[in-house]
Amino acid sequence: MGIDFSMGAVEAIMLAGVRMVAFLVIAPPFSYKAIPARVKAMLSVGLAIAVSPAVVPGYQLQTTGSFFVSLVLEVVAGAVLGFLVWLVFAAVQAAGSAVDLFGGFQLAMGYDPGSQVNGAQFTRLFQMTALVLMFTSGGYQLIIGGLTRTFDAIPVGVGLDLAHPVQLLVSTTTQMFLSTLQIAGPLIVVLFLADAGLGLLTRVAPALNAFQLGYPLKIMITLGLAGMVFVALPQIVNSLSKQAVDAMMGAVS
Repeated sequence: MGIDFSMGAVEAIMLAGVRMVAFLVIAPPFSYKAIPARVKAMLSVGLAIAVSPAVVPGYQLQTTGSFFVSLVLEVVAGAVLGFLVWLVFAAVQAAGSAVDLFGGFQLAMGYDPGSQVNGAQFTRLFQMTALVLMFTSGGYQLIIGGLTRTFDAIPVGVGLDLAHPVQLLVSTTTQMFLSTLQIAGPLIVVLFLADAGLGLLTRVAPALNAFQLGYPLKIMITLGLAGMVFVALPQIVNSLSKQAVDAMMGAVS
């Protein structure tokens, strides 16, 4: 009884694993630092073996030089796809940063080494909530499914045409700002109106020192209305997961 061993199949799976690793290091929720690097590597190997029926057929054994070139191309492809996914979900972090800025929480900035987020309370809270919702709602499965489908459009070792990702980068950045306004826009409008009202009150009664009273008022409004944003976060994360998959498929089409 003999066992067939194909070096070409090993190379194809290795190249697929490299694309997976580059993607998981950048794309949320897998980029969270609390996930050990060993787990990410094992997940990449497992996913590479899972997509072997799509990457092994038709793969030709390469020379040493061309194989290293293919490794670089796969790293670039995985990093670009991961960055597109990160850019889509950056809307949640930007919305939290906007709430902190207009709500007066920006003075208490701190660095979260786990998610590598530098911001105040709502910035980190929105980011952590989005990560939890991605795992609990199955959004990460949509992202992994979109990543595995990229091997059908771009075989291993071929490389990614950067013309499509650059166009998507511009449109995705625009969509990120639009999503930020959709998430935090109503609360920002209320806080802006509160500032305008306090300004008018100061003009009417200068001795009242309305701005000193405005800090607790804005904090109360922010804490009271932030719950409305949290109610909508599950639907927002679900929508962003679908947008991330669309961005990946648009980059490889």
